[in-house]
Amino acid sequence: MTAVRPVVGEGTSLDLIVSDVRALIGPAAAIDESLLDAALRGWSANTRRAFQSDLTLWGQWCRKRRVAAADATPELVAAWVRALAGTDLSDETPRAMATIERYLVHVGWAYRMAALTDPTTAPLVKLEKKAARKRLGVRQRQARAIRFKGDIADLDSPASGVCLAHLIKACRRDLLGLRDEALLRMAYDSAGRRSELVAIDVAHVEAPDGQGAGTLFIPKSKTDQEGEGAYAYLSPVTMRAIARWRDAAHIDRGPLFRRVETHFDGSVAAVGRAALHPNSITLIYRRLIRAAHAKKLLGVMGEAELERWVAAVSSHSIRVGVAQDNFAADESLPAIMQAYRWRDPRTVMRYGARLAAKSGASARMAERLAEN
Repeated sequence: MTAVRPVVGEGTSLDLIVSDVRALIGPAAAIDESLLDAALRGWSANTRRAFQSDLTLWGQWCRKRRVAAADATPELVAAWVRALAGTDLSDETPRAMATIERYLVHVGWAYRMAALTDPTTAPLVKLEKKAARKRLGVRQRQARAIRFKGDIADLDSPASGVCLAHLIKACRRDLLGLRDEALLRMAYDSAGRRSELVAIDVAHVEAPDGQGAGTLFIPKSKTDQEGEGAYAYLSPVTMRAIARWRDAAHIDRGPLFRRVETHFDGSVAAVGRAALHPNSITLIYRRLIRAAHAKKLLGVMGEAELERWVAAVSSHSIRVGVAQDNFAADESLPAIMQAYRWRDPRTVMRYGARLAAKSGASARMAERLAEN
């Protein structure tokens, strides 16, 4: 058995996860730590955290049924799937199908790492998954898009509703606002995921060229765990926003986007040194939507509609909006994927599906017939 050593990366160490696996399957089982070590070094930090969390949930399910996890049967796993899918009455909160499948993958890995029979691969469990897919569907909830000018058909039209242009107008005229504007523009130009945005270092932003445009080096991303790196274009207006933020906050090195601490009355107290937490990106977007609404920038929008918008927004919303704007500009799928680091064309097409429905053949035919 190999020695326990820390996994290189964010926060989670091998010995901690070994403890979680051992707590699940019992102290007597011999864990293949070399297999576990290799898997964890290949997984992202988010996957490692999800692995631990999912094992905890499975362990709780087994304890409630008074069954040792090491002795779990396919029938027990199948019952868990039914509960998670909402098929059986249970105190379990129903989950999306993608979440259920992730749980089973991680639980199955734990059994295989302990050289135990994996109950998640049994035919009964496969059939229960099929039934759950039929009940829940496989369509994933998509973040509400934040496009540059909103939900418009013509990119030359004025900005409308919740959009990047209005969120930028809603930014405050102080350090907090300077950071927010730089973050919004960076997120749009790069279509950055939250993990990419918070990881941006001052050194990653290359100096502007003769026209004022710059480039962002992205050393690692969700689809580039090996760290090959990628580049994103930064417009002159984005480079100017970054320069204003850096000058005002006196940021010469280290993380570009940092926490801006405020007093009780909302005035700025200080700028932190550490990078923003990934979870803060969604909160910033939601705060700015509320600020835009308060400034009457969103047009006629009631409180109920505002709350629906806020609930549907996530850190991915601008990335979705970038994809839709590119489709509206008639950019090709390969060009969009290359520019914004997408590897799966199905993901990009899903982001553009709603926009395509409004501009596709059926929409053009309906408009033509309506004129007669």
